[in-house]
Amino acid sequence: MNPTFPTIAVIGAGAMGRGIAQIAAQAGSLVRLVDNQAEASIQAKAALADQWDKLAAKGKLDAAQAQACKDRIQPGTLSDLADCQMVVEAIVERLDVKRSLFAQIEDIVAPSTVLATNTSSLSVTAIAAGLKRPGQLAGFHFFNPVPLMKVVEVIAGLKTDPAVAQGLARYAREMGHTPVQAADTPGFIVNHAGRGYNTEALRIVSEGVADFATIDRILRDQVGFKLGPFELMDLTALDVSHPVMESVYNQYYQEPRYRPSVITAQRLAGGVLGRKTGQGFYNYLDGKAQVPAEAPAPEVSDMPPVWVSTRAARRAELLQLLKDLGAKIETGQSPSAQALTLVAPLGFDVTTVAVVERLDPARTVGIDMLIEDAATRRRVLASNPATRADMKAAAHALFARDGKPVSLIRDSGGFISQRVVATIVNIASDMCQQGICSPADLETAVTLGLGYPLGPLAMGNRWGPTNVLEVLFNMQTVYGDPRYRPSPWLHRRGAIGLSLLQEES
Repeated sequence: MNPTFPTIAVIGAGAMGRGIAQIAAQAGSLVRLVDNQAEASIQAKAALADQWDKLAAKGKLDAAQAQACKDRIQPGTLSDLADCQMVVEAIVERLDVKRSLFAQIEDIVAPSTVLATNTSSLSVTAIAAGLKRPGQLAGFHFFNPVPLMKVVEVIAGLKTDPAVAQGLARYAREMGHTPVQAADTPGFIVNHAGRGYNTEALRIVSEGVADFATIDRILRDQVGFKLGPFELMDLTALDVSHPVMESVYNQYYQEPRYRPSVITAQRLAGGVLGRKTGQGFYNYLDGKAQVPAEAPAPEVSDMPPVWVSTRAARRAELLQLLKDLGAKIETGQSPSAQALTLVAPLGFDVTTVAVVERLDPARTVGIDMLIEDAATRRRVLASNPATRADMKAAAHALFARDGKPVSLIRDSGGFISQRVVATIVNIASDMCQQGICSPADLETAVTLGLGYPLGPLAMGNRWGPTNVLEVLFNMQTVYGDPRYRPSPWLHRRGAIGLSLLQEES
């Protein structure tokens, strides 16, 4: 092994610092592990030794490799850093503490030593301010658990020497990670791009559209997310996720797209944080979420005929689905007085569509057709305030005939998947507009750092930039809210049919 930085120091022996030390030692670097509590460094070395023994037992390392990694970890103090080519801190997320630490380090190490901060939300430029050599400092943001989360954000501050960022990116690859280059902006890439998922889900639940479990089921089964937003917030814990929401919102001077929710603020204040406290959006018994069971589909013996709006999204596909489900389909210009009336809007609420199309609201039900039915594991219907109970039951029973689960939600502008996907794509597009990162790095960072089924821009391409724009425009019309204002970057591409993954020349 011939790592870019043969000798490094990791400041902070907590979970993040240990993870960075582990992959650095595995890359061949000698690691000085420093903590303001000397015992913490010794305990971290023991924990890492145990981890390498486990990897050796599983055959992922041989005994000699495991021992070599153990030998490369050396607990120490700040006075031991003089020969380090790189120092990375993984300490408390406070600007004053980080700036003070780097000022001390700068007086110990050589002028050529690279200084790296693992900050997740603070300005790299602000951390470097006041240093004698601010060009030597860059962001090097890993994700927890470091050995498993294979992406690292490399962030250049205003005065960072480009060679410093290049060296960190090269070293990340030597450690087996994928580096992505980010501008020094609030949230960098991953925490910025991730705003759309949780914050929009919180808005949806605050509007009474559906409960936590229903929203989680829909976003897992329709879009393919591994965890629903409320499952995810329970896993990360609100004492972590809510402050990030507030930080990005405030650093962007209250940009409406990033507005936090009073729901998480209240739960944080009450200590209802998630899995680690046994109570979050779900209650936990022996670490397992207690999720309420779904109600079975109703049994309807006398099924009404079905009429489909001529303006429905994916109308031909919807008509074929109804045929496959054995529905009696009406083909007239308007529905009969007995017909269940189906609409499939993009962004508009079912109530507005019924009024605009002069349909009887009492018999009108909406279905989400943004995503092709064959690609989903769930169908989502929405009633309006006037929809009769028998029509809701008939629609539910009809679309559940083939065994696919059906969720029936309350009316709102845009279905749940439409709103969340459009928000994710729009925020990602705005990041490209700002030049925060390249489209390719954005996709890599989000898929590796957040585990989305597709990158945000790939989502937009998959389900159509014009469809996403239609959802946003219509939701902006319904709500009059600037949070749904389409990004100019997205608008230009949607208007001319350009791929969202295509770089501008």
